[in-house]
Amino acid sequence: MDRPNKPSAISPSAGGPQPSVHTERGRVYASLPTGDTVEILLYGATIVSWKSNGKENLFVSDNAVLDGSKPVRGGVPVVFPAFGPPPKDHATGALPQHGFARNSTWEYLGSSSSESGALSKGGDDSVKLDFGLSAANLSDEHKKAWPYEFGLVYTVTLGKDGLQTMLNVRNQGKEPFEFQMLLHTYFKVDDVTTLQINGLGSVTYTDKVLNATEHTQSDPALKIAGETDRVYKSIKQDTTSVLQGGKPRFDVTRDNLEDTVVWNPWVEKNKAMADLHDGAYKNFVCVEVGAVNGWQRLEAGETFEGGMIVKSHL
Repeated sequence: MDRPNKPSAISPSAGGPQPSVHTERGRVYASLPTGDTVEILLYGATIVSWKSNGKENLFVSDNAVLDGSKPVRGGVPVVFPAFGPPPKDHATGALPQHGFARNSTWEYLGSSSSESGALSKGGDDSVKLDFGLSAANLSDEHKKAWPYEFGLVYTVTLGKDGLQTMLNVRNQGKEPFEFQMLLHTYFKVDDVTTLQINGLGSVTYTDKVLNATEHTQSDPALKIAGETDRVYKSIKQDTTSVLQGGKPRFDVTRDNLEDTVVWNPWVEKNKAMADLHDGAYKNFVCVEVGAVNGWQRLEAGETFEGGMIVKSHL
């Protein structure tokens, strides 16, 4: 597959201490000899923790439900095959908001060394974790609502200098289908009002706060000063960067994806969300890579792959 914007993968080192992986009570845990860790729930294949140098990079609400009864408020939920409330006149129209991937139980397919190539020139240790979801894993309700044969493989690679997440979508049936996908990442920050998000200047976006009207980002830096719900489309620059108090905090590099959603509920919406603890909006921003501008179409036997590499500057 031709992916001109593909960032370099995280590479393993040739020797020395190795990463460790174990599963327990519906979760997969991985750690590196450097102390960097990642934790993934099989429910939704949701990453609920990613630590660099012992410090947490992801936000999970104190009120988040983690027992598999509803999608997790925080971490990195996987959105598929529809973003937002699906349109009633589309094949996904009978599905819940954001589809079924984030509220289905995935299979853990195992771990391995990552691809060759280096995000870090030092070739730090890394570990790749694979998770699978297909029609066989879905509830009867979801199968009825979206009766297509598909296969998803979600790969999470933990490296010392980054976290790589890739979603591979395959049409395993005889009929074409259309889908959207999004990695709904909640980044943990000290104070959302001191953030600056770079890399979206001159990009057209749909502002859901302003009745889904179209605008163009005029300022090179986006600042969060109220409820924010924007879909930035066809972004030419590969990397979107989050700065905290003027200092680099996260670099988010898209791989074969052109869209990014930026979301923060602010005060009133925060209060209205039972699974978001009081005042939580101050401590996260969602910068979500995806393919959500229109629909991706897959013919029988075709595949699509897209994802991101996130670098933490802790």
